[in-house]
Amino acid sequence: MNADAIFTNGRIATMDEAMTVAEALAIKGQYLLGIGGEKEMEQYRGPDTAVHNLRGKTLLPGLIDGHIHLLKYGEVAMQIDCFWRSKEDILRQVREKAGELGPGEWIVSDFGWNNEIWPDRAYPTREDLDSAAPDNPVALGRCDGHMLWVNSKAIELAGITDVTPSPPGGEIMKTANGGLTGCMSDNACAAILGKVPPLTPELREKAFLRAQERLFSHGVTSVTAMSTTTAHIGSLRTLYGRGELKLRISAALGVLPGEPEDPRWKDYFRTGPAIDAYDGRFNVRAVKLFADGSFGSQSAALFDDYSDRRGYRGKLALTDEEMYRAVKEARDNGFQVITHAIGDLANKQVIDAYEHVLNENWKSDHRFRIEHFQLVTEEMIERIKKLGVIPGMQAIHAPRSAGMAEKRIGRERASRSYASGMPWKRGLIVVGGSDAPSSPLNPFWGIYAACARRDQDGNPEGGWFPEHCLSREAALRSYTGWAAYGQFSDHLTGSLERGKMADFIILDRDILGCEEHRIKDALVLETFVGGERVFQRE
Repeated sequence: MNADAIFTNGRIATMDEAMTVAEALAIKGQYLLGIGGEKEMEQYRGPDTAVHNLRGKTLLPGLIDGHIHLLKYGEVAMQIDCFWRSKEDILRQVREKAGELGPGEWIVSDFGWNNEIWPDRAYPTREDLDSAAPDNPVALGRCDGHMLWVNSKAIELAGITDVTPSPPGGEIMKTANGGLTGCMSDNACAAILGKVPPLTPELREKAFLRAQERLFSHGVTSVTAMSTTTAHIGSLRTLYGRGELKLRISAALGVLPGEPEDPRWKDYFRTGPAIDAYDGRFNVRAVKLFADGSFGSQSAALFDDYSDRRGYRGKLALTDEEMYRAVKEARDNGFQVITHAIGDLANKQVIDAYEHVLNENWKSDHRFRIEHFQLVTEEMIERIKKLGVIPGMQAIHAPRSAGMAEKRIGRERASRSYASGMPWKRGLIVVGGSDAPSSPLNPFWGIYAACARRDQDGNPEGGWFPEHCLSREAALRSYTGWAAYGQFSDHLTGSLERGKMADFIILDRDILGCEEHRIKDALVLETFVGGERVFQRE
């Protein structure tokens, strides 16, 4: 059989079980026809075969972001830029946007601000936004996606008053005198978000394509898209149908805390999962649940008090019974369960629910996941190992959140938080990812953070609790084969082997062999999905 294309004279890290390094690979259609030595691949060369000389460059499997909020990532790219900006810069942008809009039009940024980088680390107030946009409702999401900063106009439209109680799984934050501060977390955001006009289908499609463009430029060819609604799926199917969407997407059904419920998502329980649609590019076979919030928003559920807020331990999003029923319903209808859990109380609740459901209806290949698996104990790790539960952990969070975490929960608890190395050293695989737009998308920053426990600027010196580092091979596997396994796509992606999809990237350096600090600066030169070049750096 003649190949459509052969890539030769390179260093091809296959990421197969044996970590084979090859010299050349051959492609036929969407698939890898062969991989091995240059002479071996000559057997597939025909008169019409295109031959690409890699000139010694490194070729890797296409990277997989195991945790991204896909629509939000594209949407945030079209909003005002609050991501880790100073308060003054954010208020300037709000003021300018208010000048462009008519009275009553919303000013929104879904993810971005981080009070921990401001000189005054206190949560911001509605009065700050009132002065910048008195006639426009404003809702700005914190970088973790678990808190909103709103102005008085937004509060008024939502019907929230000083006497409105905090709902289960959320907090309306108040001053010592009982007045509204302008910040609210998790389920308390629902009243606000329910008033924000939803994206039109046209803007949704534009956001997805914007996200795809950026993902390809970073070498990401496949994602697990968290909190995907049926409206999102409708837009994705439209884009696949038009041939504009090339990205491989495994969608996890659900909504973010505080967002309006999706009344139709349980239709999938009647029809069953969608698997390998659009030539193996699209799956809907998982459900995304939330057990709690985040450390940054003080909404993660803890056994003990927050170190910087005595008498407060955060909140669970669901009761134990509600969590059990949600897991059981998904399981009984053939869906993988993926649950966000940050605090130790939340992680225990999820493990208890998984154990209960799996003991009732055992199947070894369930691939249940706990996302973030953030503040945990060795006992919890042993429990999920016995159950076959996969931790999904975004290493990029660790060094970027170090100071905040130590302030929120103290150094001892922080020492076993964001700790990818804890389950890995116990023999578990770890699914990597960015959690974008909560953190930067760049997978090489994530891989570097996993094996160095430092951020993209090399901080902190020596790494934050470096005993939790992954090996370089493990860090890369968390973005390739392990991430593929975590979304049931390991039969198609995650490694370069005959018969798998021809998803691969060409890099400007060998991240498995270069100096460690050079990993974070790696550049993708070309990205291929199903044998088609979808990105080429100028």
